[in-house]
Amino acid sequence: MKRLIFFLIAFLLIGQAAYCQTKPAAAGKPYVILISFDGFRWDYLNRDITPNLEQIRTDGVSASSLRPAFPSKTFPNHISIITGMYTENHGIISNYFMNYDKNDWYGMSDTTKIRNGKWYLGEAFWETAERQGIKTASYFWPGSELNLDYRRPTYRELYDHERPYEKRVEGVIEWLKLPYNERPHFITLYFHDTDSYGHDFGTNSPEINESITRLDNIAGLLIKSLSEIGMKDSVNVIFVSDHGMTNISKEESINIENMLGQFKCRFMDDGPFIQIDPPADKLLEVYDILKKNESHYKVYLKKDIPDYYHYNKNPFIYYIVAIADIGWSLITNRKSDWLNKAKGNHGYDNNNLDMHGIFIADGPSFKDGYKTGTLWNVDIYPLLCKIFDIYPRSNIDGSLERIGFILKDNQ
Repeated sequence: MKRLIFFLIAFLLIGQAAYCQTKPAAAGKPYVILISFDGFRWDYLNRDITPNLEQIRTDGVSASSLRPAFPSKTFPNHISIITGMYTENHGIISNYFMNYDKNDWYGMSDTTKIRNGKWYLGEAFWETAERQGIKTASYFWPGSELNLDYRRPTYRELYDHERPYEKRVEGVIEWLKLPYNERPHFITLYFHDTDSYGHDFGTNSPEINESITRLDNIAGLLIKSLSEIGMKDSVNVIFVSDHGMTNISKEESINIENMLGQFKCRFMDDGPFIQIDPPADKLLEVYDILKKNESHYKVYLKKDIPDYYHYNKNPFIYYIVAIADIGWSLITNRKSDWLNKAKGNHGYDNNNLDMHGIFIADGPSFKDGYKTGTLWNVDIYPLLCKIFDIYPRSNIDGSLERIGFILKDNQ
């Protein structure tokens, strides 16, 4: 009898071990791929040239738009998406900015600067997830290249602007084909196409439509590739964009430096908004001149910037900020060949619909065929924490209450 009991227990243990080794992906931790289409404006989905994305919208969740944080620029908003924080709090207040007290600057084109963790005050989702036992990966995302091991995903690719899009999808699929205990469950993926072509040719050009079609084809390739490895029904895909785009012309520009020629001001940023640092004893005088000439822009003392911008608490924000009307550009005497040639730009008031991006998602965690209004990009971080059933940071600005309803009832 004892031998029989022994063999029964052994049989059950062997069967349990076999199940654990062969269990389907859906039986374990969820999978999420967060895909960014840089500069993909909310209404690009409505041009009847995105059949693959349209299928995802039909099957899953679709928001009318995704509201970025201010300023509606690339690095600040990718960090807002991944940290759930406004720019004034996560520290990346623009694509380029200065700490004049230490004669130090941050710039998105300088790999040494963007990999220095001192600039990044927020905790990226991959940090939150890794601390709680979830492997993560990034096939490009601002902030994923930090020099500190404990602030990076388990797997990452260093940014290569020229890397073929198909190669990026292939890399993600290779990660998902790793042995179960080695593969990442959260992956970011980034494509720059619509941002580049929106800047160069504007939002109504044949070139931008070709760009939209290219990204739709990439979305189709990703879904097809997930099907080929048997993971389409196990993976949540979330397509977002960091901001939208609007048309500009060099004729609609205002030279702020000429307006303040008698003062030795420092300027930061140009185009959609500009920051002005006047001599300390000339602050109100400079502000009064800008206010008196206020046309096609709004000017604020830093302390008076409206709360809805969430852009006055960071020490690197200058004492005066002027925000251009949509489509207008605020410039200085610094030569800017790029701005003279550009047909489209972003960085404007994040409440303006032209600055809004996309949010569409599908997978086992999301409702089926569900449409909603505008979502906020700072709410994506708490949404991810909910999907993975992990604890978010307590200092985030995002709110699950504003977005959690898009998940299935059992989430």
